[in-house]
Amino acid sequence: MTMKLKGKMENFEEKKAAYMNMIKEGGVEPEKQMTAWNEMQDALVSDLTEKITTQVRNDNADSQILSSRGQNVLTSEERKFFNAAIEFGGFDEDSILPVTTQERVFEDLVSEHPLIEAIGLQNLGAVTRYIYSDPTKAYAWGQLFGEIKGQVSAAFREEQIGQLKLTAFAVIPKDMLELGPEWVERYVRTLLVESYSVGLEYGLVNGRGPAQNEPIGLMKDVAANGAVTDKTSSGTLTFAPSQFGEVVAGELHDVIKALSTDEKGKSRKVLNKVVMVVNPVDAISVQARNTIQTANGQWVTALPYNTQVVESEEIPVKKALFFVKGEYLGALAGGYKLNKFDQTLAIEDAMLYTIKQFANGKPKDNKTALLYDLDIQFNTGTPTP
Repeated sequence: MTMKLKGKMENFEEKKAAYMNMIKEGGVEPEKQMTAWNEMQDALVSDLTEKITTQVRNDNADSQILSSRGQNVLTSEERKFFNAAIEFGGFDEDSILPVTTQERVFEDLVSEHPLIEAIGLQNLGAVTRYIYSDPTKAYAWGQLFGEIKGQVSAAFREEQIGQLKLTAFAVIPKDMLELGPEWVERYVRTLLVESYSVGLEYGLVNGRGPAQNEPIGLMKDVAANGAVTDKTSSGTLTFAPSQFGEVVAGELHDVIKALSTDEKGKSRKVLNKVVMVVNPVDAISVQARNTIQTANGQWVTALPYNTQVVESEEIPVKKALFFVKGEYLGALAGGYKLNKFDQTLAIEDAMLYTIKQFANGKPKDNKTALLYDLDIQFNTGTPTP
């Protein structure tokens, strides 16, 4: 059961935006980048601690009432794990979060971050590699007693997820341990979701590839020699107004058609599977150009061909990224392993842990996603009386 925190963590959101902008700009000194990351983490701890302690004071302690209100109820294994952490005064070295807690972290990641859900991030649990097939090759005609092994084996490929680690730094205020196992679990889970979502969005969208110990993001192309480069624009979208929406329908028709074949020119089904990702700055412009008022006065927003629109700060302003669902291979694997981080903290009376998980991702080919420029214009002149 997902547990919601009321209100916005404004300080954290501000510091997160500053950090993500710094990463996107590139060329920033490592010291400044680390400072921005630490400021983001400090803000997360501060905001999260304040919200949880406030809610502790306001919530009824009766577990049945809390459960009926959608509040946090732990399994026996979760309660045992977090009670042990409270008694010990922190987490043991190399301890691993309970499987059910790991599953809830993944559920929260997907439900609270639409881009991660749209990409189709997989949770492989303890498995660190998997096999996927090309449906156009995963069959073979032949003689009744003929050899088929060699024909079918080419349809299957193995992917290794354990190549890269995604590390979150969990700052646990010692006062938090006094609030009880439900609140410690909730704190750790929320902190993981927020920290991992930043790393995952960056890696799955702008990751620079194995040479940088990062996934290959949707905004990248991979050359024959393995070099990872930035995508170039495939065209310009205006979403210009027209009497019957011919311009919008025509522009998106070209996008859908371009995505309907893979890098080798093979056809693939893409209808109802195309996602458009834009920066929040451009999202309102896209929405405005695709919103109409019905005869009964209601305003309805819709794009042709059931194109799903998702916002992400990882997309540059005046750019739109289109990708096909199911064509990006992204996964988390292995347990969430906790270790103490033995360094001085900016936050007093707290413990710092690293929480590591295997993660990786890459597009199936360079046409998994296509990048377009946005040139959306509005008439802002003064209306004629």
